[in-house]
Amino acid sequence: MPDTALLSDLNDRSREVFRRVVESYLATGEPVGSRTLTRDMTVSAATIRNVMQDLEHLGLLDHPHVSAGRMPTQLGLRLFVDGLMEAGPVSATDREMIEETLGNDSSDTGAMMDRVSMALSSLTHGASLVLMPKQEAPVRHIEFVSLAPDRALVVLVFADGRVENRVFTPPPGHTASAMREAANFLNAFAEGRTLGDLRHGISREIEASRQKLDQMAAALIASGLAMWDGDGADPRLIVRGRANLLAHELADLDRVRVLFDDLERKRDIADFLELAEQGEGVRIFIGSENKLFSLSGSSLVVSPYMNADRKIVGAVGVIGPTRLNYGRIVPIVDYTAQLVGRMISGRKG
Repeated sequence: MPDTALLSDLNDRSREVFRRVVESYLATGEPVGSRTLTRDMTVSAATIRNVMQDLEHLGLLDHPHVSAGRMPTQLGLRLFVDGLMEAGPVSATDREMIEETLGNDSSDTGAMMDRVSMALSSLTHGASLVLMPKQEAPVRHIEFVSLAPDRALVVLVFADGRVENRVFTPPPGHTASAMREAANFLNAFAEGRTLGDLRHGISREIEASRQKLDQMAAALIASGLAMWDGDGADPRLIVRGRANLLAHELADLDRVRVLFDDLERKRDIADFLELAEQGEGVRIFIGSENKLFSLSGSSLVVSPYMNADRKIVGAVGVIGPTRLNYGRIVPIVDYTAQLVGRMISGRKG
């Protein structure tokens, strides 16, 4: 992220020229010439051109062709978003559409989140991303099955009826008795706990109970925990609005195709929620700031939503070209995330 102190180094005229160039570019998608700015500023075109050259030297503006006007660089857009952008409240019309789309019935979470995705895409004219709530059902039963000397299977039965079979690499020389002992230990400890709870507490329990467990059983449990931590099923990601990205006049078909290929393969999607969890409220990623969108040159506006325990369980976001109307889209994403959180956790108001 750039240092917004750079803005304070600009004089008032330079800051105003920079702001107007960015706002015009975000509105039209076209490079901005000095003559365009003279219509609203009481300075000459030559003076504005000199200011633009200084801003270009600082890396905030660029020009695609020798005779063309200027447009903001990725650094310039980031500086504008962090230091100059004014995000207003969600308009009454947008708020009403979001609320009507979500409805009052949150019993079918999948259907509700699908509606959220479609509403975001329609409102913002971009592609929407909605990460479904994490599945945190308690574990009912755990069983280890040896498949080969270097492969074992753990069968996880959850309280909501889901069954997951996951293959992992056990410690060398594991025995049938050690596998039974490991399963018995985990089943006694796992009752009523989610996998997340187990990951946080099982290591201490193993240490405290090491005298009751042989070395092989303890190693099996440790192997299983490592597998649970990194090899779970991908959370469901809902994507809507491919046509919206293709409709933007500056959209590059090949780059948009790369973006959606990555999304459909769920490449780096685990990072999506992690990005949202790194800070409170809405986060904005421009171009290569997010590796998932670096090839397509897109921007991502994302916000997490929480359950009744104030734990982050999912996220909603919008993808579009770097010239997104950030001032309008940021409050829409923020409001949608808050509303989804209230629906998920059954809170009112």
